[in-house]
Order: sequence, then C-alpha cells, then structure tokens
Amino acid sequence: MCGIIGIVGKSAVNQSIYDGLTVLQHRGQDAAGIVTCDNKRFYLRKNNGLVRDVFHTRHMVNLKGKMGVGHVRYPTAGCQSSAEAQPFYVNTPYGISLAHNGNLTNVDELKEDLYQEDFRHINTDSDSEILLNIFARALQKMGKSRLDQEDIFTAVKEVQRRCRGGYAAIAMIMGYGIVGFRDPYGIRPIVFGKRKTSQGGEEYIIASESAALNVLGFDIVRDIEPGEAIFINSEGQLYSRQCAKNPVASPCIFEIVYMARPDSIIDGISVYKARMRMGKYLAKKILKTHPDHDIDVVVPIPDTSRTSALQLANVLGVKYREGFVKNRYIPRTFIMPGQGQRKKSVRQKLNAIELEFSGKNVLLVDDSIVRGTTCKQIIQMAREAGAKKVYFASAAPPVRYPNVYGIDMPSVNELLAHNRTSDEIATKIGADWLIYQNLDDLIAAARKGNKSIKQFDTSCFNGHYVTGDVDEQYLAFVESQRNDNAKNKRNKGHSEVIELHNVG
Repeated sequence: MCGIIGIVGKSAVNQSIYDGLTVLQHRGQDAAGIVTCDNKRFYLRKNNGLVRDVFHTRHMVNLKGKMGVGHVRYPTAGCQSSAEAQPFYVNTPYGISLAHNGNLTNVDELKEDLYQEDFRHINTDSDSEILLNIFARALQKMGKSRLDQEDIFTAVKEVQRRCRGGYAAIAMIMGYGIVGFRDPYGIRPIVFGKRKTSQGGEEYIIASESAALNVLGFDIVRDIEPGEAIFINSEGQLYSRQCAKNPVASPCIFEIVYMARPDSIIDGISVYKARMRMGKYLAKKILKTHPDHDIDVVVPIPDTSRTSALQLANVLGVKYREGFVKNRYIPRTFIMPGQGQRKKSVRQKLNAIELEFSGKNVLLVDDSIVRGTTCKQIIQMAREAGAKKVYFASAAPPVRYPNVYGIDMPSVNELLAHNRTSDEIATKIGADWLIYQNLDDLIAAARKGNKSIKQFDTSCFNGHYVTGDVDEQYLAFVESQRNDNAKNKRNKGHSEVIELHNVG
C-alpha cells in the first residue's frame, strides 16, 4: 500500500504536493518522494522517512515547476532501502517519472522480458520500476519525436496487456503532462479532481484518496474507472480513454475496512458511512449469538475502529467510552517491518485509562485482526487496568489469506486466523469470547454506498483472487518474500549495498 498524487497547475505545485502527501501519510510511512518538471528538467527529492522529515526548505526550493508527482511508500515486500523510494525515473524516451500503488503478480516474467527483449536494466526489487519501464518501452516503440494523447493511451493499453495484478499509477512525461491509470479490476483506488485558480484557469489533481483533494481545495470529478487512463497535458487539457478490453470493477474491500481515511470516498462509497454500517451489522450478530450478553462498555482500539465501535454501541444500547489514549507519534504497527518492533510499539502507542476498565465487562472493537500481536497485548492491558471480562469484536471477517495486490499482509503462517477457529483465536489472544464480522455483511456494508459495484476483492478473507492468475506456486513465492525472517535478511543485505541514486 502506498499513496500517490500528481498535479498539473498554473503555478508552482511543490507545496500542494507536499501538503497532499501529508494527507496520504497513513498509506505509507517508510519513504516519501516528489518530482517536479520545469524548463525541460526534472527535479527530484526522495528518501526514507515521513514526509515532514524528507523535505526541508532547501529541498522545496529546488522542486520547481507547474506539474509534479508525489509518493509515500511502505514496503510491500519488507525492504526498507531508500533505493526503492519513489517516484522512479527513466530518461528514454522523452524522460518519464512514475509513482505507483499496488503490486504486479507477474514480476519475474516482466523483468526477464525487459532484459531479453528490450535490453532494459532493472536496478531495484520494486515492481514500480518494472511498471515504469513497460510504459516507457511502449512509448519508445512508437518511434515518434512528438506524442499526442492517442499515443499515450496506446502505451497504457500495452501496459494493461502485459502487466497483471493490482495497480494505480501516475506518470509524468517531460514536456507533455501527466497520465493516471488503473488496473482492469480497479483494485487499488485512484481519483481525480479540479479547481479554479484566482485568474480563472483550471488545475487538475490525481490522488489515491479523495481526502487529499478536499484538503487542497479541489473538487472531485470522479474515480478513474477500472482499466481507464486520463491524460492532462501541460496546458491543462484533460483527455480520458478506456484502455482495457474487459474491465471488471473489483475494488479492494480492505481499503474500506482499514487502509483509507474515514473522510475519503472510494469508488462512490463513503468510507465513514460504510464503517458505520459495519458496526451496525456486527452489533446485530452479537445480539443474535450472545442475546444475554453482559457487556458494560464498548471501547474502540484507536483509530480506525472508532466509527464502527460507536455505531455498534448505539445498536447494543451499551455505553461507548474512549478507554485508550494514543501516542500520535508512533507509526501504525500493521505497517512496521518486524515482529519484534511491532510488539515493542504497542505499549508505546497506547495507554489504558483505568477508570473505564476497572470492575467492568469490556467489549474491545478493532477494525480487523491480522497477526494478533496488537490485540493480544491490548487485551492484557485491559485486564491490567482492572477489567473483569474482556470480549473482542472484529469489524472485518477473519484474515486467513495473504493479500497479493499491494497490501503487505504477512505470509500465511503468520496470519492468526489461518487454520484456526474463532474459539481457538480467542484463546490465543486471551479474550473471554471473540466475534468476527460475516463476509456477506461486510460486502453489504460497502456495497450499499455504490450498488453498481457487483463484486469486491475479498481475497484476504476467502482466498479468491480476482485476477485469476494467483496459484499455489505464486503464493509460495509470496510466502518466501513476506515472512519476517526473509524481510530481516533482505534489509540487512540492502544496508550493505552502495546505492546508485541521488536522494538530495
């Protein structure tokens, strides 16, 4: 999971891209980057760290130009090398820079083809660099000194033909403009908008989430459709084209559960309202399975579960209380690279208010349970704060399978729910009882926001991968790349490599 943003403006865009990246910071805390274009030159700054730490005044001054692309990253395969920070750049043809959110499932095949057929060298382990080179090669094959929008859409069609998986990308072409495109299933989110300038002109933005548009004062036009590309030239003219043969909308439902900001609207679905409905459905399940429950208070595990927990408490007719205080300066533990670091951070991140737990039967509500590291420690914290009984509710179904489309869910053997029943999981995390959302109810909660969506990517819950190309062999490869031991080895290896790029 990453956050991407691109702007074509009438004045300098560096500050707007920076501000947009801070809004998208929740999508990646490992690295950040911005590239701008001015007077036939690209100006790039990228490095590991949060947006506020990567960019200082001296960097912002150097990011000149009226169009640019930004990126915040977390490592899908666990690598923390700054060599993999985005945007990436190739000088042939024309000069192209690209930022990408998602994951390609045929990386090895594409990498081999690029080397054997196109004589292109890939310098990192990032599939974003591969996506960029596929796009660049498609433009190069046209052999033109000047491009038009039809040439760019033809190149995107070639990307759609060759690349499989889930992806949303923004590419900036020197002297031409910015193109945004999405995979044929629309798995990863991407939206565009526009705003009027004080002089009466129009500026355009493309971003992962609508919240970035709202904060920057852009009006939402719409989501980029599955398989679609939009091109905004340097003069501010917008063109769009469907580039996939058989697009099938299948947005990732885990965006609604956890990833997206509650103030975002994704594919016409209000994340906030969907999470309210998730809480309502979950409350109804509790009333059905535990009609004589003795819950005294509902406490959310901040922040993502708050909306669901509040609605759940209302339906149950039980008090809602904020029982944990969060340290805002500790990153999201789901995104952290190592199990040891995740365990350490939970106690640093949350502190219990004993008054809300002492002598009470408490229902803790979280958005989901992935590894179980966080919820186990939080349940223990609730007991230490004096809770008589601790129940646990997940607003999402059991996460039993890895996500292969751009969310770094761990290897299958590190998923707490894999090959375990709810009772076994409750014992494992130390809860008196545990309840999960039904998958059908989760889908209904999301789909009510946009009934035209016929299906979602729910692969992490049911193991059904919508692209149809994910088999046991590929999942074994994912396992080898994503388990914590592999990540630790890879990060150690990267720390010993001299990297061949300038990060400012």
